[in-house]
Amino acid sequence: MAKTPDTPEQETAASEEGTQQQQQAPARVALQIDDSGAVANYANFCRVTGTPEELIIDFGLNPQPIGVPTSPIPVTQRIITNFYTAKRMLHALTMTVQRHEATFGVLEIDVQKRVRPGLVAGAAAPPQQQPPAAE
Repeated sequence: MAKTPDTPEQETAASEEGTQQQQQAPARVALQIDDSGAVANYANFCRVTGTPEELIIDFGLNPQPIGVPTSPIPVTQRIITNFYTAKRMLHALTMTVQRHEATFGVLEIDVQKRVRPGLVAGAAAPPQQQPPAAE
């Protein structure tokens, strides 16, 4: 059972404490989302452009992800958003990638650092020479 304040000073202090707790932990609201009309596409290519008012993000499938593509990359999806939403999206993506890397390890985004020598034609490492045995 909650204790009622005995004096106006105690009531003010209790009110200020409650306000501080509300400011520290905003209540989460459960949103209802209908994604029945959503279309899912895979993309391994992303281009970001924009204007002073909006951000344009194009997604596509690059059939030649290593090296310079020899044909145009078809853009299949375009998202146009304002910078406030983009910043919220950046925060959400940053948190998600940080959690993934904490669980599974760092994601290397430089393809050349991920490719193992010998798996890609022309990228084989020269054979290692053994130093002469000391006598």
